[in-house]
Amino acid sequence: MIILEKPVTRAELIELAENFYGDMVKGVVDVDKELLAIDAELHSDLEGLLMGEGSLQEALWGINLYPEADDEDFLEFDSLINIRPRQGNRSRYVENEEIREKIRIIVNKYMVG
Repeated sequence: MIILEKPVTRAELIELAENFYGDMVKGVVDVDKELLAIDAELHSDLEGLLMGEGSLQEALWGINLYPEADDEDFLEFDSLINIRPRQGNRSRYVENEEIREKIRIIVNKYMVG
């Protein structure tokens, strides 16, 4: 599990994808602190890592990255940790467009090439 401190390339993500799923890397974004944690079998593992570093659960959203996919298919807003009825999110999908946009901006900050 890694909390990114610098941008990664798609080639590096392709290598990380081999660790668990072959074509996908799970990630969790802290929309308040603008952090991205990647490379775990479960989103909940990454959520725990970030919370251990001081992140608040309500700021954490699970995503999937498909490093070999085209732009619109590269980022998927799907995770069990996203089911949060008390925050108005009743599905695995990040339903709030504002939060999805914040996630896109943060993910793009950590991607090169």
